[in-house]
Formats: sequence, structure tokens, C-alpha cells
Amino acid sequence: MDSLKDSKKTGAPEEEESFGHWLVQTIGLTVVFVGIVVLLFTFVLANDQVSGPSMQPTFESGDRIIALRHDKIDRGDIVILKAPDEPGALYIKRVIGMPGDTVQSKNDVMYINGKKYPQPFLKTYESELPSGTLYTNNFSLKTLATTHTNKVPASSYFVMGDHRNVSKDSRMLGFIKKSSIVGVVKLRYWPLNQMRTF
Repeated sequence: MDSLKDSKKTGAPEEEESFGHWLVQTIGLTVVFVGIVVLLFTFVLANDQVSGPSMQPTFESGDRIIALRHDKIDRGDIVILKAPDEPGALYIKRVIGMPGDTVQSKNDVMYINGKKYPQPFLKTYESELPSGTLYTNNFSLKTLATTHTNKVPASSYFVMGDHRNVSKDSRMLGFIKKSSIVGVVKLRYWPLNQMRTF
């Protein structure tokens, strides 16, 4: 009986030491994990919420998205950018014109460097318009008051919202510098039933 009590007495500090070691490890791992997440969303990823109708029907207001920072930008990519007319605000738009491109829209057909550029992401709204109504007003870069040139400058992009008749984009704001682009959208994770990659 005495030997049993003695073993319990000697086991208690070991159990306390084991729990303390586990607690320190758990706290340490939690701090490391939180630190990695913070670093990821500071330097690699951007987590944002869509606000407004300018990218309908691709995105609805309230959709939550993940963008990859410092990614290569291609035509057709959806990007998060610093709003040139609202300090501190962000816009979500689609890249239409790359550096060196000419851009023209005529009778709802987009021409990039003189060639037709397919825009399947516009079909939903275009089909709802009354006959003879343009979804995208006719323009070319040299006819826009904000661009004053025939080509997209180096290190700049011409961006537009998918909801063309309500979007405030490069037609009004001018070219978007590469340094103003926060990231390229890769994932919509909310709402869950609309989750998809881009």
C-alpha cells in the first residue's frame, strides 16, 4: 500500500511537467501558425469582399474572394486595384488591354490590336438588352478623354468591369499602373454554393 502511494507521489510532478510541456508546445505552434497566416495575407494573398454591381454577373456584392499578390497579369484576369479616385478604396475589374495594346469597342464587339476579342462573360447581360441597345458604348483609346493615346502605355493596363453600363473603369479613370494592382483574383470562397477558381 505504501509503495503504491509513493509511486503516485513521484508520478504527479511528471504529469504536471508533461502537461506544461504540451501547453508550451501548443501555444508556440499557435503563435507560429498565426504568424504564418498574417505573413501570407500581408505579402502573398489578399482577402477582400466585393462591393457594388460593377462586376456582375461574374461577382455579386458581398462575394468574398482571395487574390494572389505579385502574380503575372494576363488579359482577361480579374484584378484588385487601388482606386485612383478614392484614396484607401479598392476596385475589382477585368484586364482588357495589356501594355502596347490598342483597344476599341464597336457595336458590342471588342477589338484588341485590330482582332476580335471574345467576351463570353458578358453574354448574360447582353442577351437581356432590348434589340439595338449597346451593352458597351463604342470607344477607342484615342477617343477617350482619359487616355489621350492610341496604345496602352508600358507598365499599365486598361481595365473594365463586366457590368459595362454601370462600371467606373479605365474609360473614365484612365490607365491603371502595375504598381496600383494589389493582386489577381484566384478564388471566390463565399457564398459556398458559388465557390470557384479563376
